[in-house]
This record gives sequence, structure tokens and C-alpha cells, in this order.
Amino acid sequence: MQKLIHLFDFKQKVDYKTEVLSGLTVALALIPEAVAFAFIAGLSPLTGLYAAFVMGFVTSIFGGRPGMISGATGAVAIVIVALAKTEGIEYIFATVILAGIIQMAAGFLKLGKLIRLVPQSVIYGFVNGLAIVIFMSQLVSFKDVSGYWLTGIPLYSILGLVILTMLIIWQMPKYTKVIPASLTAILVVFALVFFFNINTKTVGDLASIKGGFPPFHIPQIPFNLESLKIIFPYAAIVAGVGLIESLLTLNIVDELTESTGNSNREAVAQGAANIFSGFFSGMGGCAMIGQSLINISNGARARLSGIVASVMLLVFIMFGSSLIEKVPVAALTGLMIMVAIGTFEWASFKVFTKMPKSDIFVMIVVTLVTVFLHNLALAVIIGVIISALVFAWDNAKRIRARKYFDENGVKHYDIYGPLFFGSTQAFSEKFDVQNDPQDVVIDFQESRVADMSAIEALNKITERYKKAGKTVHLKHLSRDCRDLLQNAEALIEVNILEDPSYKVMSK
Repeated sequence: MQKLIHLFDFKQKVDYKTEVLSGLTVALALIPEAVAFAFIAGLSPLTGLYAAFVMGFVTSIFGGRPGMISGATGAVAIVIVALAKTEGIEYIFATVILAGIIQMAAGFLKLGKLIRLVPQSVIYGFVNGLAIVIFMSQLVSFKDVSGYWLTGIPLYSILGLVILTMLIIWQMPKYTKVIPASLTAILVVFALVFFFNINTKTVGDLASIKGGFPPFHIPQIPFNLESLKIIFPYAAIVAGVGLIESLLTLNIVDELTESTGNSNREAVAQGAANIFSGFFSGMGGCAMIGQSLINISNGARARLSGIVASVMLLVFIMFGSSLIEKVPVAALTGLMIMVAIGTFEWASFKVFTKMPKSDIFVMIVVTLVTVFLHNLALAVIIGVIISALVFAWDNAKRIRARKYFDENGVKHYDIYGPLFFGSTQAFSEKFDVQNDPQDVVIDFQESRVADMSAIEALNKITERYKKAGKTVHLKHLSRDCRDLLQNAEALIEVNILEDPSYKVMSK
């Protein structure tokens, strides 16, 4: 029973009014996003809406971050659009199921902790790029069905309603927080449009959201190796994209709430949600940073808000479509623009001149890739790779050797800095084998042998001294370095010479 209580976080204090009202607001904000992402993937609106319901419901109950919202996302839509065009929707469902299995495996293998490898500069770039993408995606609201920019009265109407929405969201929390400002803004704009009969775009102009309960459906594809070859590459990318976006969102929500989520549990929940999504006619998805920020800014901190959001979304689909389709697009556009403004990491400008140039470069690259390619996973991967290369380059330059002779005429090389693949050449250049005396000591008290390249470098330098008829003593090798050297003896010849003074290694 105690395990069950811990699993569902029943001990957490819940503000029921805040959770319910915030969940209702998020449900309204999920609708245009899910419809738009379904269109991007070339699927029906209900495919996106069903995914939003299933993803949100499952992750809200079992996820590793209470208050975080999941649903159909653009990142996943962009991945599967090519598959949808070439193979059809049945392969999409199968791909989502397989992606979920991969994500669950990653969670069970505790790979969620790999998100710690993402540097702060990459997170800044990711967040800023995502904020710009969210803002740019709202510009379609100012175009007509033909794709041309609105002009005249229609433009002024939607622009005025968007500004009104933003003003309410901005100013209302200064006076009261009884009702979430975002929900109040939507209701006020809805009332204005309804009672004054203002001619402006509504949710119903995007697509009909009327439907029933998500139907259970086993993907109708051949269960053979050929089908697996088709869907596996897409499934692997969907799984990777979903986990990266979800775990980064989890980190951002952690910072905002000053609490800690469980990345491995979130990975398992995302996988389970995608599996259910594939079996219940959904396009799959992952965590949504925009809707998560709406929820957190409304004061929601528990699982209830996510559950309410997903359940209310299903209620809208099944019973309230005629009413929800009358909600002005301007209200939701204003809400998402405020989310974009809140998402942008404005603090990054304050530290811009104080950050290392490499971090600034990484941040800009990640932002540009996110904005222009709309591929969040690729942006993060590129940022991590650049950061890793910069780190390796910087550490490669830190290898140093202090040289001196003791009273017995023995030459000492005191090594400073890590010895790894990037610093092996500089390390080898430190030694003067031909002119050194008969006995040489290489001291690693301030260094560390890190990898196979370092072992090979040690092997080569000791071999050079051996050929010159001289003796080398390796001193102060740490326990893990000695273990690494012993493991390497099966692969290459490792020259470890006797060290009678320190007893670091035997022959």
C-alpha cells in the first residue's frame, strides 16, 4: 500500500481549485496545437486530439514530473510526416508503439540520467529557439484560409483581441489569483466575440473536433521483418526526439518549481503513453513545454491538473465540440504568445558578455537549428557534440609537465592535466628520450590516465625509453588508472616498470 501511495504521489498537498481550473485552461490550449500538428503530419485532426488525450492522461498519472503536460507535438509530427505520405496511417500507429517500447526500455535501463550531459548553454539555446518557434507558429492566425495576410477590419479585430488577451494575462495576477489569468482571458474574449457578434476566426474554422472515445485499433500492417525495417528508423528517431524534448522540459519545470522530477520514470511513462496512443488511434507525442509552462504559471503543481486537462479534452471532443469550436483563435493565440515570452530565457542576455565564447556559439547554433529546422532533438544533439568537442580541446591544451633533476641525477616529469585521446600528442612531446639520464620518473599525482589512447601513449613512451636502454618509473597512478592499465594488457603491450619508492605497480 505504501508503494502505491508513493507511486501516485497521494501524500502531495493539492490545491484542488487551482489544479482543476489550470487543467481546464490547458485543455483549451491543447486543441489548436493538436489539430495543427496532425495537419503537419498529414493526418486527421482527431488523430492529434486522441494522441493529446492519451499522452496527457497516462503521463499525468505515471510520469516523473507532476504538473508537466504531454500531448501531440510538432517534433514528432515532423519525423513521421514522410512515413505518413509513403506508407499510410497504419504504419504511423505501429511506429508510435515501437517508439514507446524503445522509450520504456531506456527508462528501465536508467538512461534518463544522460540528460545531465546537456550543458546549460544548450538548454539556453533550446529554450530560446523553442520560444521563437512558438511565437512564429502563432503568426498563421493572422492569415486567411488562402495563406494571405489579413487586412482591414479582420486584421484589426484579431489583433485587438490578441492584445486584450495578453494584457489580461499580464495584469490580472497583480490584482488576484483566484482564477487563472489565462482562463479568464479566454472567457472574456469569448464573451466579447459572442455578445458583440465580432467576425473573427474560431477553432471551428481550423477543423471539426467532434468525435467519440478513441477506438482501440491494432495496426493493420504485415508483422514481418520487412515492416520492421520500414518503421524501426522512424521509431528510433521518434523515441529519441520524444525523450530529449520530454526530459529537457522536465529540467525546465524542475527549475521553475525548485523541485526534482524523476527522469527515468518519465521515460517509462512517455513510452507507455506512446504505446497506448498507437493502439488508440493516436499519432504519439511527448512533453509540451508551452502547455507545461501554462500549467505551472497557473500555480498547478500536482498530477490532478494534467489528468483534468486530458479528461476535459476528451469531454470537449465527445460532447462539447459545438461550443469549443466557437472559441476565438485570437484568445488562444494571445495565450501562446505570452507563453513564448515567458519561455524565452531573457537572463541569457545578461550573462551573454560573461559567458565563454564557445558557450555563446553553442547557444546561438542550437537556437538557429531549432528555429530554422524545427528539429529540437537535432539542435540538442548538435549542441552537445560541439560542447563536448570544445571541452576536449580545452582539456587537451591543459596537459603540462614540470621537469627537474633530484640529488641522485634522476630526471622527474611531474604531469599536470588529464591524459586522454586529445592530449596524447602534447604529452609525448614533453619527453627528451635521447638526452635524458639513465633513470626517469613520470609522476601522475596531478594527472589521470583516462582512456585507451592514454594507455597507448604510455606504452609508446616507455617503449622508447626501453629501446634507449633507460629505465622509467611511473608513480602516483590512481586506482582506476591502474585498473584501466591492467585491463588493457589483453589488448596491447603495457610497459609498467617497477616503482620501489611508491609501490604503485609491481612488475
